[in-house]
Amino acid sequence: MEPNDKMQNHNRRWTINLAPVAAAIGALLATGSLNAQETPRPAPATQGSAVPGAPATPAAPAAAAKPGGFKNLTVEEFAQMSTNQATVILDVRTAKEFEAGHLAKAVNLDVLAADFEQKVASLDKTQTYLVHCAAGGRSVTACKALGQIGFPKLYNLSGGFKAWVKAGKPVEK
Repeated sequence: MEPNDKMQNHNRRWTINLAPVAAAIGALLATGSLNAQETPRPAPATQGSAVPGAPATPAAPAAAAKPGGFKNLTVEEFAQMSTNQATVILDVRTAKEFEAGHLAKAVNLDVLAADFEQKVASLDKTQTYLVHCAAGGRSVTACKALGQIGFPKLYNLSGGFKAWVKAGKPVEK
């Protein structure tokens, strides 16, 4: 086998099917909900501890800086913010995923559903929204879409529902 053939076989093994993600993004672009020129923002860093040898403390959650923005939160930050009665937890997974287990008080709003944009139009833009999916990808798409239509207080659960479960946080069925 020639070196070039090995490289092509190697690349083929690591091909990921991005068709569902591309379709969702394409739909958002087609409806004007997602700006094609937008560049992803890096996740905020945590603050170091003032005491040598002590663990770093997470940065305090703050409102998104501008429309279209959102802040990624750790499981602990997300859990802390979810105790506030004024926050709304948006679970953007499918109804089937939601029924298998979800966070208390979560509202299911499938980001890949055809009526997603119609449903979010009825949401209160003054509320604070804690958004999550299974692993963090769809919730980023949802946060971007919500930000583009004027939702200023958006928080994404880094690692999604899987990270929540792994951390031993409560789940309802």
